[in-house]
Amino acid sequence: METEIRVASNLSNKVQKAIEQVLESDDPLTKPDFNATDYINSLFPTEQSLNSNNTIDDVILKMQEEIQIIDANIRDVVRGVSTSGNEGKQALDEAKKTIQQLFSQISDIKTRAEVTEDVVKSITSDIKQLDCAKKNLTSAITTLNHLHMLVGGVEKLKALTEKRQYGDISNPLQAITEVNEHFKQYNEIPQIKELSVTVADIHKQLAVQITEDFKMHFSMTPNNSTKMSISQLKNACMVISVLDIKVRRELIKWFINVQLQEYIQLFHENQDISWLDKIDKRYAWIKRHLLDFEDKYGTVFPENWEVSERIVVEFCNITKSELSKVMSRRRTEIDVKLLLFAINKTSQFEELLGKRFTGCTLSESVKETNKIDKCALLETTSDKEQSSDEKSQAGDEISSTSPFRNLIGECFKPYLDIYTESIDRNLNDLIEKFLQVAKQQSVIVSLESCAELFIFYKKSLVQCTQLSNGKTLFDLVLVFKKYLREYAVKVLENQIPKVTTPNPSISTGMSLLKQKDFQNLQTAANQVIHSFLKEGEVPRYSKDERIIVCKILTTAEYCLETVQQLEEKLKEKIEASYVENIDLAEEKDVFHRVISHCIQLLVQDIENLCESSLTVMTKIQWQNISNVGDQSPYVNSIISHFKQTIPIIRDNLSTSRKYYTQFCHKFISSFIPKFINNLYKCRPTNSEGVGNIMGCEQLLLDTHSLKTVLLELPTIESQVNRKAPASYSKTVIKGMTKAEMIIKIVMANVNPHALFIEQYLKMLPDNTLAEFHKICEMKGIKRADQALLIDLYKKMIPENSNNNGGQEMSAEVSNEQGDDKGRIKKLENLIKKRLPN
Repeated sequence: METEIRVASNLSNKVQKAIEQVLESDDPLTKPDFNATDYINSLFPTEQSLNSNNTIDDVILKMQEEIQIIDANIRDVVRGVSTSGNEGKQALDEAKKTIQQLFSQISDIKTRAEVTEDVVKSITSDIKQLDCAKKNLTSAITTLNHLHMLVGGVEKLKALTEKRQYGDISNPLQAITEVNEHFKQYNEIPQIKELSVTVADIHKQLAVQITEDFKMHFSMTPNNSTKMSISQLKNACMVISVLDIKVRRELIKWFINVQLQEYIQLFHENQDISWLDKIDKRYAWIKRHLLDFEDKYGTVFPENWEVSERIVVEFCNITKSELSKVMSRRRTEIDVKLLLFAINKTSQFEELLGKRFTGCTLSESVKETNKIDKCALLETTSDKEQSSDEKSQAGDEISSTSPFRNLIGECFKPYLDIYTESIDRNLNDLIEKFLQVAKQQSVIVSLESCAELFIFYKKSLVQCTQLSNGKTLFDLVLVFKKYLREYAVKVLENQIPKVTTPNPSISTGMSLLKQKDFQNLQTAANQVIHSFLKEGEVPRYSKDERIIVCKILTTAEYCLETVQQLEEKLKEKIEASYVENIDLAEEKDVFHRVISHCIQLLVQDIENLCESSLTVMTKIQWQNISNVGDQSPYVNSIISHFKQTIPIIRDNLSTSRKYYTQFCHKFISSFIPKFINNLYKCRPTNSEGVGNIMGCEQLLLDTHSLKTVLLELPTIESQVNRKAPASYSKTVIKGMTKAEMIIKIVMANVNPHALFIEQYLKMLPDNTLAEFHKICEMKGIKRADQALLIDLYKKMIPENSNNNGGQEMSAEVSNEQGDDKGRIKKLENLIKKRLPN
């Protein structure tokens, strides 16, 4: 048994897994990790199990039976392997014999095939000879026929050429030319070479003769007897088509020059008719002349010569050259109206040429492109019905690839700076017009002026892309950038209302003083001083001015969005080499600045409205309040200001929800710290420095009321109940909770000091030493006690929160003292100025 286990342990894991897959068994003896000790312990877990009756004997007996079974299986397998080995040997011997027989049969077949091949070759050798003879005979007969045709044809061509019978020449000339090409390989034969020379001479004679005939026909000499008829000219053209292509090119070039001689003389640069204001007469002349040519000589020239198109192309080249000369000489006389007139007439003419001709004579590449595009369009139209949009789009693609585009108009590009300078002047006039309208009207119409500006931009962009989408368009972009900035600064920023300083209370008091009403003198003086302390010279906006600021904000937002779209459109239209230079970031920043400025002014305006109420809050004798009632009048005043101003701003920013939300955020971020600073100025304490619970509770009630109003501020007085943004609510809750914690600290007893400071640090963990000093001032703590508290505070506060605490406190105190001195001096100057001498 141990031997079997040792053998099994020597098998690899791969072999062991294969055995387990074939012989599935749960017997632990067959496991590769079999352990004899563990197995015996599993059979006899305790000493008592060894003493059981017949237990060991039973196990041994069972093991012996399994050994016998395994031995029997092994014997059967060995016998089976021995038997199968003998049978396999016999089968292998039989296979070898079969292979030998097959090899002998294949060798026999191969020998027979070789014999058969020899027999076939001997049979077909005569046939091959006959085929070769037939081929040679056919080639000889064909060559003789061609030679006969060449000899007879040369003589015939000579006679026909002398008689100018071009109608009978074209077909045999084509055949003889092809035959002559065939005999070029036999030019070493003198007779063949002589015939080839004769054919070449006939070609030259025909070229010279036909050219002379054409010149004679179109000459001004009134000798009708020597002129050829139209049908003879047509036959002559058929002959020219067979000759060398250079002959045809020279003839067409001469003919086109003859046709355009009148045009060159009529529109010479020294003629008045050659100037840009009469450019349409050039195009009218070529249209008439082309119709006249096609009526008279349209049938003379073969269609594939494209003579009409070649005349037009040469006309365009001459026109471009002549216009360049005349514009260079008279540049100072060109204005934008004249330039655009000439460009418009030229582009219309070029578009007409694109519809009439294919442009195949300009270049082979253009010819291929036009053929492909037009064939594709025709196939699509014939295969399936297209929608009107698809048809127009396909037509646009063809016209956009027309080779006639800018064939003449190229000469205007050096003068397109006149166009951009004109746009610059027009935009300058437009900005001045906006400013004049703004001065004449009490309320500006920003949106209308903005729309007018961008409509002008759009028209200019469309017009410029028709002229050029390269440098000229880039120059136009620079002009656009310039006047976007000017519009933002001159029209928007400069039209923002300047804040006024209404102060009716001071005015009323000063009027009493000027009237020398001694009975009310004390009242007037008190009113002046009280009004100044209560309100100060606080700038305010009127309702219309707030609306104007909102309009300017929404206009700037519209401009910002439109400028972004304009930038994308410019990058789409301009040439690829200029795309990276298109950047309107600076202009967008200007409109961002206008928006931020408007929001800041609105925030400042509402803060100024609430300033007097916050000042009243600091003047209340909180230590004398004996009971807690409703919210204080100053809170009602602040809420009233909110209800009067916020709905106006919200309604006028209804299309700019993003910036209205931003306005609300900025306002609370500024108002809440200002409220806390004024809260520090309150003194809800008695003469012993003990907090007045009633005064503190009233302050706490007011603070909570303000907190509730601020949370609902974005939708105050609105019929739509919309929840404020989470970030806004979080800012309000954080700021106003700090104010509530300050009041609760003031309500706390200062003794014992350690407990008081511990409560302070717990309620206001982010506060500084300067703010701790302010709370001590609110509680009316004496200076000596404050010093003890501050020393203890410095010891108890965490180290990272105590940095620069003393510096902050001293700076805060010095700032307050400076503000007080400045305010007193301002009051003295105002009283001296207003009092009568």
